[in-house]
Amino acid sequence: MIEIKHITKHFGKLKALDNLDLKLEKGQCIALIGPNGCGKTTLIKSILGMVLPEKGDIIFNGQNIKHNNEYRKHIGYMPQIGRYPENMTIGQVIDMIKGIRNSNEVLDNDLYEQFEIGKMLHKKMRTLSGGTTQKVSATLTFMFRPEVLILDEPTAGLDPVAAEILKTKIIAAKKAGSLLLITSHFLSELEGIVSQVIFIQDGKLMLHKNTMELKRDTGKDTIAQSIVHLLKTQTV
Repeated sequence: MIEIKHITKHFGKLKALDNLDLKLEKGQCIALIGPNGCGKTTLIKSILGMVLPEKGDIIFNGQNIKHNNEYRKHIGYMPQIGRYPENMTIGQVIDMIKGIRNSNEVLDNDLYEQFEIGKMLHKKMRTLSGGTTQKVSATLTFMFRPEVLILDEPTAGLDPVAAEILKTKIIAAKKAGSLLLITSHFLSELEGIVSQVIFIQDGKLMLHKNTMELKRDTGKDTIAQSIVHLLKTQTV
């Protein structure tokens, strides 16, 4: 579905991505992890078309994204911190995004209903807590049934009940055949959700494994324990 071919990106002297190769398939929920400054954000922005690599290609459903802006309508992106016009209400923001998307498909209102967004449509974005803003972001991300979902620290700021609702939605999207790419600093939250792990360091791909294979190879019970083991033994 998404093929990353030898992409390289510098910011000044910093090499954010270093000849990176990846293949991301439908029906997978993939954890994208690594230390701060490893290149995760640059990779995500490259997939979204917000950053242009100097070298390499990104292929989406068989087409190079350099020559096709239409692919973006097939991606739902949930940023770590949603930034919306402060004076707009939740309802106005939702209507605005619907207008931008201009989709005739039946909307997925599952999170809209479970998060009870309908009761808050009159509230202005500047008055919302971080957790409520996350609920709005999650609702918008899933609403248009995208083929690809990129979620950056999706449970940050959510209360335990809302976090469980979102995790259940993520699992359902994977089962429905979507490709999900999730970044998180809390590896324990990824347990039982992700099917593959990608570890990036200094812009290079160090690991891309199925979670079951990762645990088997390390002899550990969880993703977090497996990654810590690999880091300690310096095999990542």
